[in-house]
Amino acid sequence: MELISATKAGQMAAVIDVAGLTKRYGERTVVDGLTMRVEPGQIFGFLGPNGSGKTTSIRMMCGLLTPDSGSGQTLGYDIVSDSAAIKRQVGYMTQRFGLYEDLSLRENLDFVARVYGMDRRRERVEAALERLGLAARQHQLAGKLSGGWKQRLALAACMLHEPRLLLLDEPTAGVDPKARRDFWDEIHRLSDQGVTVLVSTHYMDEAERCHQLGYIAYGRLLALGRPDELIERSGLSTWTAEGASAAGLAERLEQTEGIEMVTRFGNTLHISGTDAERLEAVLQPYLSLPNTHWRAESPSLEDVFIHLMRQSADNFG
Repeated sequence: MELISATKAGQMAAVIDVAGLTKRYGERTVVDGLTMRVEPGQIFGFLGPNGSGKTTSIRMMCGLLTPDSGSGQTLGYDIVSDSAAIKRQVGYMTQRFGLYEDLSLRENLDFVARVYGMDRRRERVEAALERLGLAARQHQLAGKLSGGWKQRLALAACMLHEPRLLLLDEPTAGVDPKARRDFWDEIHRLSDQGVTVLVSTHYMDEAERCHQLGYIAYGRLLALGRPDELIERSGLSTWTAEGASAAGLAERLEQTEGIEMVTRFGNTLHISGTDAERLEAVLQPYLSLPNTHWRAESPSLEDVFIHLMRQSADNFG
């Protein structure tokens, strides 16, 4: 399948620039020929289903894993021979909370600063507490924090050494919507200050807040570009049907030639296909149904990514 290509990169040196990265475990290829660039100050969203190779890709980019083949640079350093230099300038936030629950917030940050031998230790800890709104809770045990506050503490720890690049591996999994929104507001503030961010996520509302997106499934990068570019290039046409009787149409529509995808959202259906004229033609008999409102509209990012994943599954079948 043809990759949805990105816009041409600017003249500035990319923060991440990798080509052909491949990682295998036994006979299974986890990452297959990954090629991508992340520009300075960009928020790059890395999307894909569980087991798609996102975490493995991130670890290769920051020097934690050695690729079986391929090459690349992160922050101007070779990802294989200069991995130690990369780690010193990257903040990496994992899916799982990795700090000590029986230490206070301040004690955790001070411990991290000591382990890494940071100068201006007290100043760095104070700045991190203030920046993430943690100062009022600084003496609270980390184990007593909610998921959203643990997330803030983990981000504060990542920022102690003032990294030029943040790698965030599904940082908002299991966090409530307000905490997710607050977290993303902070990510955008960091981006505005020149910090480059590579973040993996499952959430479409988060994907829409990224400057650039890459979609990976079954180890292969399938799409690369801005959110609006990916929608425009997808080739999908979408209709929505709303109303009490719409949901009852889903099974029938799924069996109709010319309709490739039907997605349910309560009493609303998203019906998509790659041939706009044929899609409209097969829907004509339904458009006059009572108590159902139909309209043609742009596909959502979720429509696009589900379409891509289905195509990829066929390729690997």
